[in-house]
Amino acid sequence: MSPTTPRTVELAARESDGIRVSLLWHPDEHTVTTWLEDSHAGERFRLAVAPDGAIDAFFHSFAHAA
Repeated sequence: MSPTTPRTVELAARESDGIRVSLLWHPDEHTVTTWLEDSHAGERFRLAVAPDGAIDAFFHSFAHAA
């Protein structure tokens, strides 16, 4: 489950081999984040991304995390 508030909007989501990535828009804060969950490793993290780079961060999340 993605960390959301009542006003958070999930713009996109994808899942493959136990890794789920969500692209979230937080209109109250005027921010965009990606949320990653790895069910195999039991890890999850959230990255703030620039709005103009959001789709790139969604598809290349681990590169943006480095």
